[in-house]
Amino acid sequence: MTNNAPIVHKTRTQVVLEVIRERILSGDIKAGSPLRQSALASELNVSRIPIREALLQLEAEGLVTFEPHKGATAAKLSTEQVQELFELRALIETDLLAKSIANMTEANIETAQQILTQLEDAFNQPNSSATWSDLNTAFHTSLYQAANKPSTMEIVQNLNTNCDRYIRLHLLHIGGIPKAEKQHQQLLACCRLGDVKGACDILKEHILGSAADIIKLVEQQS
Repeated sequence: MTNNAPIVHKTRTQVVLEVIRERILSGDIKAGSPLRQSALASELNVSRIPIREALLQLEAEGLVTFEPHKGATAAKLSTEQVQELFELRALIETDLLAKSIANMTEANIETAQQILTQLEDAFNQPNSSATWSDLNTAFHTSLYQAANKPSTMEIVQNLNTNCDRYIRLHLLHIGGIPKAEKQHQQLLACCRLGDVKGACDILKEHILGSAADIIKLVEQQS
């Protein structure tokens, strides 16, 4: 059988962007660490141009900061940022979920269930924080799709990008998986029943509870 899937060609900048982003999100590059363009260019065997372009994109994503006389550094962890990002998520995502539940079909529920099953499988795999984070985002996104709010979904996607390293930190150091797993199951059950208030209450508790845990961890590491 012929595989007709399109071949995606990535530019050097895209490749560099993905490598540096993953290293920051995984904690391989620590918060506050300098990102020297010449060293990165040598390590990744590229010129400084794609390095510079990638760092500018990561600055837009909130993962890199440029400081006078210091250049680029991996953005520092901030309790204020955690509070702001997760409060925004709770506000926007509960509204999306409420609007989505009214339009959900059995197909929407089944898609969410399939992703949740993959997510629960990933819980049991070692060194799976990146996979878990991606599937976690996919699960939440699947619950919001029926709201038909593409601009709001784009805002949520940007928030998730900025929250990603905090979520991975939560998984690696606090072990928030069992609690999250239970809340995900409860959330999907409420969606299946059309229980808007129950679903939104669980989602809000899920997001803000994670934020409280992460804030404690960031304070300990400061």
